[in-house]
Amino acid sequence: MKKKKILICGATGFIGNNIAEYFVAKPDVELFGTYFRAKPLSNPRIKMLKADLTNQDDVNRIVVGMDIIIQAAAVTSGAKDIVNRPYYHVTDNAIINSLIFRAAFEHKVSHVVFFSCTVIYQSSDIPVKEIDLDLNEEIYENYFGIGWTKIYIEKMCEFYSRLGGTKYTVLRHSNIYGPHDKYDLEKSHVFGATMTKVLTNKDGKIVVWGAGDEARDLLYVKDLVDCVGLVMEKQAADFELVNVGSGTIISVRELVQKIINYSGKNINVVYDKNKPNIKTKLCLDINKAKELFGWSPNVSLDEGIKMTMEWYKTNIKDEVLV
Repeated sequence: MKKKKILICGATGFIGNNIAEYFVAKPDVELFGTYFRAKPLSNPRIKMLKADLTNQDDVNRIVVGMDIIIQAAAVTSGAKDIVNRPYYHVTDNAIINSLIFRAAFEHKVSHVVFFSCTVIYQSSDIPVKEIDLDLNEEIYENYFGIGWTKIYIEKMCEFYSRLGGTKYTVLRHSNIYGPHDKYDLEKSHVFGATMTKVLTNKDGKIVVWGAGDEARDLLYVKDLVDCVGLVMEKQAADFELVNVGSGTIISVRELVQKIINYSGKNINVVYDKNKPNIKTKLCLDINKAKELFGWSPNVSLDEGIKMTMEWYKTNIKDEVLV
């Protein structure tokens, strides 16, 4: 049987790297990944293709002949850029996805998986379903640019699915953490930043941005990757959009204390309300993903923290982070 050709756009990034590790273990696929400024992956099972995904010729060159595209390429960063440079996430992400989806249609790719996110939802004290997104409600101010960009890209997925020939899956995932995440303090999210602050701490005190009452739905990256595998195997419809998260919520204050506890260190925490932070609370209803694909998260937050901490200690060098 002919091997399926899978292209991972953004294979050197956080999610793309984990997806690559998942698929290199599968003998029935021929695996390709994109890189541009980052160092290419070195596994011989994945053929790395250098490409500027904002360039139409480059995109056409890498898409032709592919059966499946997993679109994990994105311009991303942490709270600092979201607050101070909100435009940073808008233009390139719109261009990248427009070019990839057009090329996927023109070159008859059978399935495209796109990673959206949950910044499009309003804060909520109860788990939110996919249909709870109210486009008449304001998106949280600091998420306005990237939020509406993600909604536009989601609708682009649906548009191309209606043209026929290519299935599309939109995964609205919660805050993902784990191996290969960003851990430098300039670009990291709350989990990665806290992990770095705790594990590199030498004076018994760390500063956390915000009041600590902000709350997040945190999902270990392997659970997200497992969902991608199930989607590719089981999706029947031309278009599906599902939430992917833990279905539980934890405050930043609780998360910070958990990471400190597992580090074995004695650290005092100072919460700085004047630093950039995202004052939202969100938990996902994940029943649709369970019903459609038989997916549910397997890694608890405590297990995920411990596994990430072990990976960090083996793979991250302190001097590049602070």
